[in-house]
Amino acid sequence: MRQIALDTETTGLAISQGHRIIEIGCIEMVNRRFSGREYHRFLNPEREIDAGAEAVHGISGADLENKPRFSDIVDEFLEFIKDGELIIHNADFDIGFLEYELQLIRHPKPKITQHAVILDTLSLARKLHPGRRNNLDALCKRYDVDNSRRNVHGALIDAELLAKIYLCMTGGQTTLSFDQKVTEVVKETSESYKRTLKSNLDLIVIKANEEECAAHEELLDKMEASGECIWRNSNK
Repeated sequence: MRQIALDTETTGLAISQGHRIIEIGCIEMVNRRFSGREYHRFLNPEREIDAGAEAVHGISGADLENKPRFSDIVDEFLEFIKDGELIIHNADFDIGFLEYELQLIRHPKPKITQHAVILDTLSLARKLHPGRRNNLDALCKRYDVDNSRRNVHGALIDAELLAKIYLCMTGGQTTLSFDQKVTEVVKETSESYKRTLKSNLDLIVIKANEEECAAHEELLDKMEASGECIWRNSNK
């Protein structure tokens, strides 16, 4: 299982105002372990950065003058996330900006769900901890994740913190009842994004013909002769 914790920093809060991505940070996990692979790029947004945004992430326009544009790195970025599960906190924000960038360059596959599955850890946290603060700092404190390096927001630092928080949230270290709740909520949240993925695809379903169905039943008969056939029972 390949998962990628992802975070972005932007010139402002709204794509409706033409704001752009200025930093992308990704941390890869394989089978719930950090693989050591990461993806990190600063980007030239070709526009000014709002003062409020700069105060949050500390990145100025001058810092980005010689950095590549999104169109320069889009292929390597999509290759890095390809067929993975993206772990994102408040996914609607980051996905909205990424898809806006893809639309600006008229990419043939402008939906992130055409490249990867998405899991929103903010939705997950709200289901696990209803009525409580669930921003990144609050979750770090709740799960005892060290965020002392987070003097300002940074995509790569935040992606690393998010990966650790996700592992804590889904690890079930507390109680059996909590463990069961985590399993149910993660399954529900993941399934919702799988449905989103399927809704964006024009799938062709080819059904088995009579000859293929007969051959399948014949194989099940042979298996059943040696004992219980779980595949046949699963269809009952």
